[in-house]
Amino acid sequence: MLGFLVKENKKSLEETAMLAQNGDERALNQLLRDYQPYVKKTVSSVCKRYISDSDDEFSIGLIAFHDAILKFNESKGSSLLSFAEIIIKRRIIDFLRSTKKYKELSLDINVSDEENVTSQTFEDTLSVDEYNRYIDNEKRKEEIHQFGLILNTFGLKFSDLIKHSPKHEDARLNAIKVANILVEDKELLQYLHDTKRLPIKLLEKKVDVSRKTLERNRKYIIAIALILTMDFVYLKEYIKGRLTE
Repeated sequence: MLGFLVKENKKSLEETAMLAQNGDERALNQLLRDYQPYVKKTVSSVCKRYISDSDDEFSIGLIAFHDAILKFNESKGSSLLSFAEIIIKRRIIDFLRSTKKYKELSLDINVSDEENVTSQTFEDTLSVDEYNRYIDNEKRKEEIHQFGLILNTFGLKFSDLIKHSPKHEDARLNAIKVANILVEDKELLQYLHDTKRLPIKLLEKKVDVSRKTLERNRKYIIAIALILTMDFVYLKEYIKGRLTE
């Protein structure tokens, strides 16, 4: 028999979750049925054993998946399954800790009575925090991937940066400052993008660094300049931190 999702022109998981959030019980129940294998697999990864329908852990995992469907926010930029995985694992860990089945899974989390926070509210907050950290991680990985692609257009690789990065802290800071001067000068920046090469002769007139040093740190300066001029939030934060030291 064809499932509800097929009848609905194969709506995406996230689209179906939106229907469930808007009160569509049929969509919610279909998701809970279709994704039972996913729930079992996720629970099993925490418990390190096979999980059956009769296990308490499976029931807890299914309830967690139900809650994840209703809490999911597509605007956060990740998939429902990624979010659900965090919620399910969080609930299972809390269950195992409360029953003292697996002491090694204890997270040693203490909540002060003065904070007047229920365990459920605390769990939800922690799960969202973990989800946000996961999203940051994914965005950071994507940013590094995109940076690698751009480096390739300049004939550079990450291995080049590791190999040719200035060894001393003061030398690295000087190279970052040179890159900063480069990106603030439209002529120098245009030269860099047009030729895919560092404008050493032009730079030499604007910085208090020898030509030999510029040539030695050429690849590193180019990489830093690219980070500073493009939409690399995480990489740029690192560079800005070094500039203020």
